[in-house]
Amino acid sequence: MNFRQTAWAAAVTATLTLVALPAHADKREQILRLPIAQKAALDGLASDITQAPARQLMGQFVQPAIGLVPPEKREAAGQQIDAELQKYQDSATPVVKASANKVGPAAVASVLEDKFTEEELKQLGTMLDSPVLKKYQGIIPELQKTLIDKVSNDARPQVDPKLQALQDNIRKIIDTASGGKLSQAMAAQNAAQGGEAPAAKPAAKPAKK
Repeated sequence: MNFRQTAWAAAVTATLTLVALPAHADKREQILRLPIAQKAALDGLASDITQAPARQLMGQFVQPAIGLVPPEKREAAGQQIDAELQKYQDSATPVVKASANKVGPAAVASVLEDKFTEEELKQLGTMLDSPVLKKYQGIIPELQKTLIDKVSNDARPQVDPKLQALQDNIRKIIDTASGGKLSQAMAAQNAAQGGEAPAAKPAAKPAKK
């Protein structure tokens, strides 16, 4: 589940122009006022985390497997798969959003408190062209990794069963539409990957003189 760094950095830079940190705010309050710690950013992070495994499933499994379905049945199978994807997204996204808003601010604060002084955090809110901003942008990958790790670990126990159900339901749809061809193909693949090597033929007896 990953961000595109350039898009994230651009969004942070654009939003910083709207943020003004009051002089009396303490260090933690200043951090929580930064765009990366705001609910909108955390909700966007949650959507990315939720959708990434579904996109991977579509690319690595569904698109190759749908070719096993007869052409006249593909549209109906595709509609069923879309419905399963929507069901997964509707059920998993709120879980990940709740995790992002629960653990995200603390995860952000733990990195920024370590990397920035209180004075630097004040400058960060107003000086877009300063060395402080460059320093902030330089640790964006670390912030991304910290956020993704924390949110993913917190949400995984609830989201993994939903993702597994999505995968199982899609497999059933394609297998039914293809008349069992998917099961046959998967069985053949498993046999090829894990099957035992054929027994060696007994050595031929030497010919009698």
